[in-house]
Amino acid sequence: MKIDILAFGAHPDDVELSCGGTIFKEIQNGKTVGIIDLSKGELGTRGTAETRKVEAANAAEILGVSFRENLNFSDGFIMNDKAHQLEIIKTIRQYRPEIVLCNAVDDRHTDHGKASQLVSDACFLSGLVKIETHSDGKKDLQAPWRPKSVYHYIQWKTLQPDFVVDISSQIEQKMASVLAYATQFYDPKSQAPETPISSKNFVDSIRYRAADLGRLVGVDYAEGFNVERLPAIDSLFDLK
Repeated sequence: MKIDILAFGAHPDDVELSCGGTIFKEIQNGKTVGIIDLSKGELGTRGTAETRKVEAANAAEILGVSFRENLNFSDGFIMNDKAHQLEIIKTIRQYRPEIVLCNAVDDRHTDHGKASQLVSDACFLSGLVKIETHSDGKKDLQAPWRPKSVYHYIQWKTLQPDFVVDISSQIEQKMASVLAYATQFYDPKSQAPETPISSKNFVDSIRYRAADLGRLVGVDYAEGFNVERLPAIDSLFDLK
């Protein structure tokens, strides 16, 4: 199965929080998108790995992605080493995405920055012929594949984006996908411990951050990304 975009997140909900609107927009435009969660988010203060699994499935259905998988890396202990790289390389070679989306280059949660570099390195290594991998349960060697572009979405920290995507028409679907993680976010009836993301202010911030990025480019809402190499355009009129 070849897809257009493969979105990686260190934890379930990373993708929805940071680029859910962009994903939904691309699916509306006819692109195929898959999500790969690196861990189950089992160290999260609220909820459990089991509830996160159900919530992730619900969020994926809201966005309309083609598939969602979990690589079962250890939450809190994601490492950029050969073992982790090979698992991601196998996934990239299996789905052969043109574009990879992954975690912020720098962020509050230590898994985010590590996952960012891990996925970036794996995307490069996936194109090397002499690294041999097999799909699970298959004998044939996987063909090398390197995505054309790797874009890093922005998470907790306010990083300067290299470009933004207008999600004015997709903001409600983005919010719905985020709120599918009911155990993680604001619920005045919840008896679970408070966390940095369980406040009403945090949920509100998802919308007002998108509104602020949109303000900078003259639209209602936007999501921001960082690039690994300079993007090119065919004409000055391609810029909005």
